[in-house]
Amino acid sequence: MTTTKTVPYQQLLKDAVNKPGVLSSCYSRFHNYSLGNQLWAWLQSIEHNLELGPIATYKQWQSLGRQVKKGSEAIYLTLPVIVDKKDDQGNKTGDKLKLFLPKKAWFFLSQTEGDEYVAEVKSAVWNKERALQSLDIAQIPFDKADGNCQGFARGRSVAVSDIAVLPHKTLFHELAHVVLGHTLEHELADSEHTPKDIKEVEAESVAYILCQLLGLPGEVESRGYIQHWLNGQEINDKSAKRIFSAADKILKAGASE
Repeated sequence: MTTTKTVPYQQLLKDAVNKPGVLSSCYSRFHNYSLGNQLWAWLQSIEHNLELGPIATYKQWQSLGRQVKKGSEAIYLTLPVIVDKKDDQGNKTGDKLKLFLPKKAWFFLSQTEGDEYVAEVKSAVWNKERALQSLDIAQIPFDKADGNCQGFARGRSVAVSDIAVLPHKTLFHELAHVVLGHTLEHELADSEHTPKDIKEVEAESVAYILCQLLGLPGEVESRGYIQHWLNGQEINDKSAKRIFSAADKILKAGASE
């Protein structure tokens, strides 16, 4: 059963950017879940004063020889649901649409008792060649003379300058532009274009998340870049959701099999 619970994507992104260590801590415990779900589980553990640890559904815990303690309240995560797409008149078009809806069905290890359970702790691993192949993105030679430009994205190609200060961060940023669809917006009507500042905030936020998860330098530089382009504004829920989705896609594309 689905609920009307709303995922606080904006708050989750704020926490990811402003609280160092949260992303890697969540990933090590919840690596089988999306980044958005990882952070949402973490946030709910704080809200309900629960020990951060592995999560599973009631039946999953039973299969592991553990029983959910009486009176324990489940937490929410989002699940993909396939629904019929409808036109403006409410008629089915014949196409399907994937939605991610909240469901209240998961419990932390601390909410259970029974057989001993040793959680697998995992760190994020990423391979550039594997990611490029999986994402169908080509890395091409950098051909710009502008010394201030450290990288660019064009169509389904990215390039990083040989003198880029943090080449890994620049690569993540440019990959994000492609995955987020920014490089294809020349095909859209003017009213559908994403403003330049939003594009830069989205791409750099993805780069920040990936640097954090992979233990790579660039946190301070990314945060400054994001704040520069935000210019005192807030990242809205729509952009925050897109950022998590793109970071997830890039991370999984380069993950070890």
